[in-house]
Amino acid sequence: MSVAVNQTRPAEVDGLRRRLGFWLRTDAARLLWPTRCLACGEPGGEAWDLCPACAAALPWTGAACARCALPLPLPVAVGGAPAPVCGACLASPPPLDAVHAACLYRPPLDRLLPRFKFHEDLAAGRLLAQLMAEAFAALPAPGALVPVPLHRARLRRRGYDQALELAKPLAHALGIPLRADALWRVRATAPQSERDAAARRRNVRRAFAVRTDAALPAHVVLVDDVMTTGATLHAAAHALRRAGVARVDAWVCARVP
Repeated sequence: MSVAVNQTRPAEVDGLRRRLGFWLRTDAARLLWPTRCLACGEPGGEAWDLCPACAAALPWTGAACARCALPLPLPVAVGGAPAPVCGACLASPPPLDAVHAACLYRPPLDRLLPRFKFHEDLAAGRLLAQLMAEAFAALPAPGALVPVPLHRARLRRRGYDQALELAKPLAHALGIPLRADALWRVRATAPQSERDAAARRRNVRRAFAVRTDAALPAHVVLVDDVMTTGATLHAAAHALRRAGVARVDAWVCARVP
């Protein structure tokens, strides 16, 4: 497998800042109303709503398993070297061909993500999408981004779908088609947070389906906020596989170690 693993600090690549210039907010409005760091409240930086100290402390994912993004005590794969795969994924290959996590679920992500997901902090969501674009800009582009959907009942209660709110600006920044209509949650599931790995898998089994009129490309990337055991992403990937998608990857904002 030749997909490179996320690096400790995403490498600068030619044109990266130009591709992400849509978010590098140095316009008059930003100069007139300087931002505050969303993590600590200090004055924000020029590119992100983070102060220099919080930006320097971001827990970018280092060497990680190419199939599940768990951190590995290995050097980062470079050039044409195959990306490392953990023992669990070697023993039981997951339905995802590759998983990339922008960061680990550590400070300040462990504060920003819950605020975005449960407390309508869409400014935090915008920042998280920026971090994802920074981390994933150099990866091979898929044919489409597909956000992991909420069930309509939970969407009504929450008022927004956090995966979609990450996927929309990410698709715009990287120039990748967004297929928010392709995948749907066919049944309501209980929250995953208080379940162990086996219970999580049972909870989301056959919870997703691809719409019958959805013509999907051969390579699709699922977008979600956090990956813990991977049960939800795996269930979504199985649905895409059943619909004929040849390659399914996942891009997440944070990975729980």
